[in-house]
Amino acid sequence: MKKLLVLGVGNILMQDEGFGVHAINAFWEEKEDWKDADVDFIDGGTFTQDIFYLFEAYENVLVLDIVRANQPPGTIFTREEHQLRKDKKQMLSLHDIDLLDSLGMAQMRGHRPYLRVVGIEPAIIDWGTQLTPPLAAAFPDYLKIVRQQIIKLLGASDKD
Repeated sequence: MKKLLVLGVGNILMQDEGFGVHAINAFWEEKEDWKDADVDFIDGGTFTQDIFYLFEAYENVLVLDIVRANQPPGTIFTREEHQLRKDKKQMLSLHDIDLLDSLGMAQMRGHRPYLRVVGIEPAIIDWGTQLTPPLAAAFPDYLKIVRQQIIKLLGASDKD
């Protein structure tokens, strides 16, 4: 079983909605830096429940996605699975709902990985392939936080 799956989700044709996929593309450019790490980077696109089987091969899943939390665009969040479930003010994206359902399906099949989401508050979700200025400006900081989370998850011997 591999240690970590980093899953970027979103629709790159809908501006900020594609943020997670843009982030995964950046990590693919750094693949040599992670060559010996026990991690895979996957573009989950608009993430449907049919890829739940991927979770069975990993101890941890780190999802890169937008998060709507009524904060200024570009605000970066790290959320654990229990926070996604209990925060009633948190507006889950369709990806998050699919994700939680997929974790449940993986559990029914015998293995439920540890879940963490690194999200960012979007500015605009509309037709277009470019990130909005606030998200483009936050992109380097977002990648830095994701790198820190990857290192933490790869080094974790238990599910703190």
